[in-house]
Amino acid sequence: MAPKKPDPTARIADNKKAAYNYFFEERHEAGMVLHGWEVKALREGKVQLTDGYVLIRDGELYLLGCQIQALKTASTHVSPDAARTKKLLLKKDEIKRLIGKVEQKGYTLVPLNLHWKNGLVKCEIALAKGKAEHDKRDTIKDREGKREVERAMKSRNR
Repeated sequence: MAPKKPDPTARIADNKKAAYNYFFEERHEAGMVLHGWEVKALREGKVQLTDGYVLIRDGELYLLGCQIQALKTASTHVSPDAARTKKLLLKKDEIKRLIGKVEQKGYTLVPLNLHWKNGLVKCEIALAKGKAEHDKRDTIKDREGKREVERAMKSRNR
């Protein structure tokens, strides 16, 4: 029996902090410009996205703060940089519209996850607005309330 291959549409990494810190207005799927060693490291799951953010420079989108750790088997003629700035690929009219929104007060672009799509790495980004402290507390309260209901239902069904 051959070893089972991972699901090609599977998530590589999630930014769990993003949902806690931001309200999402719109979501977009962007391609990424990567080096070969980065793709190999992504296949092994050696990525950390929680500190990542999207920066607009010269009318283009870049992903910063996304750490991709090189594998031990990386080639000797390549010097891998874990915190390299990665270019995101979107259509020009989408980028212009996002730039217009980001220039409004309070909006930012946040990476939500990295995933495979048709053998390519895609980054889901969101146009987001920051949450105030009381909104974060409401999120925690809702989450704990749902946990209590789940526990009550589970003990009731026994």
